[in-house]
Amino acid sequence: MKTLLRALLRDEQGASLVEYAVIVALIAVVSIVVLATLGNNASSVLAPAATSI
Repeated sequence: MKTLLRALLRDEQGASLVEYAVIVALIAVVSIVVLATLGNNASSVLAPAATSI
């Protein structure tokens, strides 16, 4: 059991997978924030056009 745990701790391939997961999570968070901000701005810009129709 100890040898398996040591082998997993020494394996750096899993570390790169974690790094990619963190990068993907950060990209997702930034995308959500940007889309939410742009959605609010687009709504405020298009609201007068919608009321005039």
